[in-house]
Amino acid sequence: MRKWTIPFVLFLLCLIFLVPDQGRKVQANAEADSDAPVDPPKVEEKFGAVPNGLSTDSDVAKREAESMSRKTLRASAEKFEFQAEVSRLMDILINSLYSNKDIFLRELISNASDALDKIRFLALTDKEVLGEGDNTKLEIQIKLDKEKKILSIRDRGVGMTKEDLRKNLGTIAKSGTSAFVEKMQTSGDLNLIGQFGVGFYSVYLVADYVEVISKHNDDKQHVWESKADGAFAISEDTWNEPLGRGTEIRLHLRDEAGEYLDELKLKELVKKYSEFINFPINLWASKEVEKEVPADEDESIDEEETSESSSSEEEGEEEDAEKAEDEKKPKTKTVKETTYEWELLNDMKAIWLRSPKEVTDEEYNKFYHSLAKDFSEDKPMAWSHFNAEGDVEFKAVLFIPPKAPHDLYESYYNTKQSNLKLYVRRVFISDEFNELLPKYLNFLMGLVDSDTLPLNVSREMLQQHSSLKTIKKKLIRKALDMIRKLAEEDPDETNDKEKRDVEESSEENEKKGQYAKFWNEFGKSIKLGIIEDATNRNRLAKLLRFETTKSDGKLTSLDQYISRMKSSQKDIFYITGASKEQLEKSPFLERLNKKDYEVILFTDPVDEYLMQYLMDYEDKKFQNVSKEGLKLKDSKTKELKESFKGLTKWWKSTLASDNVEDVKISNRLADTPCVVVTSKYGWSAYMEKIMHSQTLSDASKQAYMRGKRVLEINPRHPIIKALRERVVTDPEDESVKLTAKLIYQTALMESGFDLSDPKDFASHIYSSVKSSLNISPDATVEEEEDEAEEPEVETKAEEESASEESELKDEL
Repeated sequence: MRKWTIPFVLFLLCLIFLVPDQGRKVQANAEADSDAPVDPPKVEEKFGAVPNGLSTDSDVAKREAESMSRKTLRASAEKFEFQAEVSRLMDILINSLYSNKDIFLRELISNASDALDKIRFLALTDKEVLGEGDNTKLEIQIKLDKEKKILSIRDRGVGMTKEDLRKNLGTIAKSGTSAFVEKMQTSGDLNLIGQFGVGFYSVYLVADYVEVISKHNDDKQHVWESKADGAFAISEDTWNEPLGRGTEIRLHLRDEAGEYLDELKLKELVKKYSEFINFPINLWASKEVEKEVPADEDESIDEEETSESSSSEEEGEEEDAEKAEDEKKPKTKTVKETTYEWELLNDMKAIWLRSPKEVTDEEYNKFYHSLAKDFSEDKPMAWSHFNAEGDVEFKAVLFIPPKAPHDLYESYYNTKQSNLKLYVRRVFISDEFNELLPKYLNFLMGLVDSDTLPLNVSREMLQQHSSLKTIKKKLIRKALDMIRKLAEEDPDETNDKEKRDVEESSEENEKKGQYAKFWNEFGKSIKLGIIEDATNRNRLAKLLRFETTKSDGKLTSLDQYISRMKSSQKDIFYITGASKEQLEKSPFLERLNKKDYEVILFTDPVDEYLMQYLMDYEDKKFQNVSKEGLKLKDSKTKELKESFKGLTKWWKSTLASDNVEDVKISNRLADTPCVVVTSKYGWSAYMEKIMHSQTLSDASKQAYMRGKRVLEINPRHPIIKALRERVVTDPEDESVKLTAKLIYQTALMESGFDLSDPKDFASHIYSSVKSSLNISPDATVEEEEDEAEEPEVETKAEEESASEESELKDEL
């Protein structure tokens, strides 16, 4: 038995595994026979031996295609529509592609303009394609039906055949949906304009049902209609008015899109996005006019009775005569009547498409006022009109406005909006591109129009940064050249001889003083450019203007300053402060003025930041005359240092608690006893005040930037000489130390610094005043005597007046 037990068990196990498998095969074959008459596809034998094991042979593919073509939906089956892809598409359209519903009108007008361009191009070789009558008018018409909530956009362009409607407008709703969604979600390549007709489908942002009526010269008039529910229909149009040629799009607006039934809203959108389209855009607009109509007899009688009752007896005869004459004329009245007519919305021409030589100054001025929405009579200071060719081709017009906006610098780092508008094929895209111009040139007005600029599918975002850099570089160069030219053409910017020659040879003085006007309005932008734009720092420095100790209130450039420098002068001298008047009296300028050196006066807070970046110009270093490093020749400097060595050493130890790094002999003073200077790379006194006034400043973190203070003394001043003698006599005298500290505090304040302890300084001043008035140092202030408080007693007169007031109130 044991001999047969093991083989028997193995036999049973084989049966257990084989029987279910056979059952499954029978069931599978039965299902296949009942549902599919086609033979099942062949499977390669020796699957692992086939090199392309995952591919299907050609015979199998052919049989599958034939099988699918013969399959039809069963009549009894419940039918469904594939909505998943369209829902995903609409979600992308509404939530991702377009951030603003207003752009649907831009897209439709752009498509209409393209259709008009095509028929105009065809007409160049065959004029008969335009037809006759109204068909020859290449225009775009917008019409409203407020009762039915329908917005219509019509063009007389090339039109579409039935096949064109199916291909062009059915791409998204049909086979193109999957490919479009796949590209949007996987590839990251959004440069898809023209591939899937996405621009047209922006209509579903505002409409729930769309009709497209189109007539092509080679076909009958057809209607395409869809609710964006995954299906669309095309039929021959036998009920609408014949178009002749072109396309009309009817949008059945949603309830929440009622704002687009407002004529003013449509005018605003056309002005914003499509103002420079080549073809006329007309709106069927309402207009109220006054009209004379016959008056009713009852109304005329009432009017006569009213006039008779109001007239006087003396004027009766005259009125009777007038009435007799009026009776001969028919009675009329004025009423307001609503009429409709076509209103042109884009009367401004795209002058940037023309050659600059063909555009007049009047046209540039008119174009600027339209672009800037500026209704004043002020002309722009200058403009630059140019074409750029190369990797990225574009046309641009830049203007310098006559005045700076009141909030130009208040929101300098916060605003995203730019005054430079971006157009693609004359269609406005956006004015929120910080990449086209740097912030310091945001005051410029203008536009850039490119036919080749890469945009994403919604046309609202630039994608290729290399193109942006190229455009930005060319725009900056042209803008700076425009500003430089404005300065060169200003007679006030030349020297006296050249100025006289210009005035004698030209009677035109419009350009005189223009650059000074520009600098007063936008000079801070040039300074910010020097800080922010290292690449163009030298170009911007040439545009810098300022006043000096020798400019007599006029603006001077760095080139003019250098031309007036002394042969022995190696550095460009400057000083910063709150006002010109304060700086002109500064002790730091005493010796420089006596030696006839010219010093630049910087009075704008931004100048302190400016000079941290503008280190040199034309191989000349900048030297702040209130800091260390000022070099002026003095033959007796060495002798004076030895003579005052004891005083400087004693004074330094005396001021040790005031963080004075050193006490030195000064070569910049003439009439002042001493000044306090800072280290070359530390903050100046004015910069310290600026930083302390910041709202969120942190004194502990700013300590390392404060310049080390050095007391420079004037060895020729009698106060310093007398102090040296007192120190030699008794260096430990407390009154001498107090005097030395008081002199330092006074110099500190005169040099522009804030006193750390104003109370201590004031007490020293009062002690000095006491001494000069021969008042004892121990004299005290008299104490005020305490007076006993007495109760207030009403006088008899007050009592009487109070009683009189009460009696008067009772009577009232």
